[in-house]
Amino acid sequence: MLNDCVASGLEVFVPGADNPWDRAKLNHLLLRTGFGAAPQEIEAYLQMDPSQLVDQLIDDAINLPLPEKPDWADWVLDDYDEQEEAIEQIFSWIKKWLSDMYDHGLREKMALFWHNHFVTSIDEYFCPSYLYRYHKLLQKYAVGNFKELTVEMGTTPAMLIYLNGVQNTRFQPNENYARELLELFTLGRDNNYTEDDIKEIARALTGWNGFTEACADIGFVPLLHDSGSKTIFGETGNFDYNGLHDLLFDVRKEEIADRICRKLLLEFVGKEINEEILEGLKQVFLENDFEIAPVLRTLFKSAYFFDAEQLGTKISSPIELLIKQTKQIGIKPEEGEFLIIYSVAAQLNQQLLSPPDVSGWPGDQNWLNSSLLAIRWSVLEGYIGLLYSRNRASIGDFGKLVTNHFNDVDLVCRDIIHHLIPWGLPFSSDYEAAIDVFKAEIPQNYFDDGSWNIEWEVFPEQVAILLIHLVKQPEYQLI
Repeated sequence: MLNDCVASGLEVFVPGADNPWDRAKLNHLLLRTGFGAAPQEIEAYLQMDPSQLVDQLIDDAINLPLPEKPDWADWVLDDYDEQEEAIEQIFSWIKKWLSDMYDHGLREKMALFWHNHFVTSIDEYFCPSYLYRYHKLLQKYAVGNFKELTVEMGTTPAMLIYLNGVQNTRFQPNENYARELLELFTLGRDNNYTEDDIKEIARALTGWNGFTEACADIGFVPLLHDSGSKTIFGETGNFDYNGLHDLLFDVRKEEIADRICRKLLLEFVGKEINEEILEGLKQVFLENDFEIAPVLRTLFKSAYFFDAEQLGTKISSPIELLIKQTKQIGIKPEEGEFLIIYSVAAQLNQQLLSPPDVSGWPGDQNWLNSSLLAIRWSVLEGYIGLLYSRNRASIGDFGKLVTNHFNDVDLVCRDIIHHLIPWGLPFSSDYEAAIDVFKAEIPQNYFDDGSWNIEWEVFPEQVAILLIHLVKQPEYQLI
């Protein structure tokens, strides 16, 4: 997709006879801002004005309570009898997060986005209490204030350990976090800062070294903080942690807005950046003091976002793909199945809580190659088999929910296709092949005389084999 083919701008999308609010656009919105929609949700959403729906999605994300604090949220090493307890707690929280992705699309989509921006790795800190605090920040500020998120993230234990902030003292400064704060988290690589700025910022960040025991809170130690004068971005002063962030978000706000709005466009639209759209979003971001929600409202309501050229153009990440499959069929995985999703996503190079390095998962084309595609097909097919074996009738119920037709096999098949692949298949021959699969071994005369219908005993089998066929189509890998 080349954005110079997209003529629309940030003006609000207004449906019309030649550009209607339809299932394709609705599913585009729900797949980009979350993980799709269950069949039962589609009709109600279609009755809403798209701008009102965007407001509802964002307001729901803002108002959603944070998950209940687990019993182990403040445990330290001495609270554990054996390592297996910590492993169980970590996996329980992974299951909880994946379940939340199914239930609370936008907030968890944004939490996943920030996880891939403010990267940490459980392999480095391996404390359930640190995991909880880190993940809580991702959810708390999912659609909140970016400056506040940045300030809090720098002192959360997971980050202090991952990027060596706990080792950064006035006696021996460590520049690791200072460098990534500029290069990855706020400004972007080589974007209006110097090596001297990094050195001075590291001094301003010193003192977060109050490490008493494994998995305990990490506090500020005034004795280890460098309270001397520092020159950062050409400004001289006695900058401490908060003073440094105030300076950064004041004198480099344009660069920060460019970095974050550019990443949001890459995440929610595609790899080609429309510079006019970017400038408009930056202005919204700055006018609202780094609040994320107004930027998302502007983007998701825009004619640009809903332009037909944008539909089905992004390769879904493994987690997006696996949650999308369950969500679109409308059958929530059982608790243990979320660990299967976690394990399979890891096989597909997206291990939740363990991105490959501080720059995160590169995404897009990196999600696919011949071997990864084969794993995707195998897993998606296997999940359909699991659902079928668990509850055969539920597969048939899914097929009935997504069609408005009763005994026209071609139209029933197309309805199922367009629920799972809203932008459709590219060629008429693709539809013909899918319909042949859907007909299974039922003699043609039953379709010709109208006696076949969606209440037939074998309808669940027909839907299952069609699903297996569709999840292997290239278009199914897209959102």
